Amino acid sequence: MNVPTTEERVEEPETALATARRQLDRAATHLEIDPAVVERLKHPARVQRVSLPVERDDGSLEVFTGYRAQHDSVRGPFKGGMRYHPGVTEDECIGLSMWMTWKTAVMDLPFGGAKGGVVVDPKELSHEETERLTRRFAQELRDTVGPMHDIPAPDMGTDAETMGWFMDAYSVLQGETTPGVVTGKPPVIGGSHGREEAPGRSVAIVAREACGYYDLPLEEATVTVQGYGSVGANAARLLDSWGATVVAVSDVNGAAYDPEGLETGAIPTHEEEPEAVTKVADRTIDNGELLELDVDVLIPAAVGNVITTRNADAIAADLVVEGANGPITVSGDSILRERDIPVIPDILANAGGVTVSYFEWLQDINRRSWTHERVNEELESEMLRAWNAVAERVDERDLAWRDAAYVLALERLGAAHGARGLWP
Repeated sequence: MNVPTTEERVEEPETALATARRQLDRAATHLEIDPAVVERLKHPARVQRVSLPVERDDGSLEVFTGYRAQHDSVRGPFKGGMRYHPGVTEDECIGLSMWMTWKTAVMDLPFGGAKGGVVVDPKELSHEETERLTRRFAQELRDTVGPMHDIPAPDMGTDAETMGWFMDAYSVLQGETTPGVVTGKPPVIGGSHGREEAPGRSVAIVAREACGYYDLPLEEATVTVQGYGSVGANAARLLDSWGATVVAVSDVNGAAYDPEGLETGAIPTHEEEPEAVTKVADRTIDNGELLELDVDVLIPAAVGNVITTRNADAIAADLVVEGANGPITVSGDSILRERDIPVIPDILANAGGVTVSYFEWLQDINRRSWTHERVNEELESEMLRAWNAVAERVDERDLAWRDAAYVLALERLGAAHGARGLWP
């Protein structure tokens, strides 16, 4: 069979919704599952669109658009991030809510998937304007969210402070303090220790387990990390502390590179000092070069769609662990499969965030906080349980890691829909 060259391949348009539906169909081919369940999972339960009038600091009024997509709640309340970004769309929110459904099912958490956001560039808002926007968004979603119905969390352009404002506004409207309406809050008002670093920690745990699966001692592994924000920096620093050699890390401006290994603790994260990676580096390369370095483990932890038909043939890593959501396009993923480069999918690797959000939700419901140490111990246990469940399907069914993760999710979702039935 003639395999088309990179130039001959045509990159298909990538949307989160189209990708999520395609991944669902692919997983369904590996299972005996009721087609009606698959059809139900292709559609969100509901999508809310709201207008958000906000007074700007100069006294003018601007109306922003917000969305909340709720995909599936067969296993529990909706759960998913809330982002502030100019590229937010209804379809994006639906697609990302579907990914959250798969992710919570892979981790066997009692949640379904949701996603929401506001079409806005947060860099163009003052601190006060961001607070007013957030409180208005909480007001408009007050009948949509709730600790037993839908629990938002931080995402692109939002953070713990945003969640605190949202929780306060919702609580005022409800007439009682309701910390469980969101996760990712500051610990002083019901947030969980370890929540912010959890996605990066889970990426590091999964990368460590993947190295073990492929008989690569972590102390002999070389690693590159694209994106030195919360996910990438925490993953890089943990892997460094566990003995791996991190040779390159990057931010939007480029990468620090040292084939002998970087001192990751000396490189500021995006949160510590934005866009500082190349400022402190002795040697730099661009992000494209980082992706194509000949290393054992590549962790794309920046943004989506960075490995495509344009560069998938040039990826030289032996293993890819997805830190960001959707860093590899469908076509790019197919090329990596053809080249026998294993890819550990985002719905497993970066699921530490939603897992510790679950821990936070439990703490809020029970009004009892956990220590940082307990959070990390529980996260380690949950990640290993999920890793072993996915690896079992890889071995038993001879599946790629992404297919195995989706099969596991669909098994659990199909069983839950079958048990609950369709009403009326």
